[in-house]
Amino acid sequence: MREAQIQLRVMCSNDDEYVSEEDVWVLYKDREEWADVTPLTQDDGPNAVVKIAYTDAFTDVYDYFRAVVASGEMSERALELTEDAINMNAANYTVWQYRRKILKHLGSDLKKELAFCREMIEMNPKNYQVWHHRRVIVDWLKDASKELRLTEMIFSQDAKNYHAWEYRQWVLRTFKLFDGELDYVDRLLEEDVRNNSAWNQRHFTITQTTGFTPDVIQREVHYVKKAIEKVVNNESPWSYLRGVVQHCDGRMGSVGDLENWCRQMYEGGQRSPYLLTFIIDLMEDKMEHEPDLRPSVLKHCLQICICLATEHDQIRQEYWRYIGRNLSHRFGA
Repeated sequence: MREAQIQLRVMCSNDDEYVSEEDVWVLYKDREEWADVTPLTQDDGPNAVVKIAYTDAFTDVYDYFRAVVASGEMSERALELTEDAINMNAANYTVWQYRRKILKHLGSDLKKELAFCREMIEMNPKNYQVWHHRRVIVDWLKDASKELRLTEMIFSQDAKNYHAWEYRQWVLRTFKLFDGELDYVDRLLEEDVRNNSAWNQRHFTITQTTGFTPDVIQREVHYVKKAIEKVVNNESPWSYLRGVVQHCDGRMGSVGDLENWCRQMYEGGQRSPYLLTFIIDLMEDKMEHEPDLRPSVLKHCLQICICLATEHDQIRQEYWRYIGRNLSHRFGA
């Protein structure tokens, strides 16, 4: 970032008072090199409902940016102008888009642009436009050698940054960099078994590589059972388990002996709402495949629905009453 932008405050030599950035900022209208450009003010119409109180510096930069876009100027000074505009509002799509047009027109150093983009990501890690810009630049370069490390750095600060995960998936899929991805996910889940983003990434990685073959399903069921046994009241692995068994061809409960595993936890007094919900799924699947067992299984299923509605998941009591009515309608005599 240029010196004028990073100088947030300056020590006055006389009285040790601080002055703001706006006091040292040179407005574009006062810069000789921009004297040939007539700024284009924002048109809010004759009766603006809520007029935004922009700072003088913000208004100045965007007035000149609008003028540059209107004239179609693509120059080094216009590129610097977009940097100032981005620093004032990194979420402005139009500025990023015009910056890309200038970069391509000038044949600019894209490695340098990646460095700028990384700086913006560190300042705005949950800004969609910043991540999209980096994606475009990396696609132009056809070089993703630094991208996985970048996302790992972001995850060390916020392991559930949706934009970073979406970007990482794009990198993995586009450049075929899946080697070692499951090992990375393992490390994240060892650090935090509740990391729902890591569970989602595990499902994504398997889907994009081996797929959920019978052997993979058995392996993943074993893996997720161990994770659940660490913290039963953890929704993320239960959701992952449900996603895994959906890929099996036969009975859900037979995969990894899930039916007996759940029964043992239930009979041992475990009443996690996630366990109870999964048991309902297993029983519904059982009633689908074994009609002769429906009366007894349905009775147990309805009892669990009542327990969820009245004790273990009261916030969704109406939902569980609906599920009970629905199951009775489908499988009742």
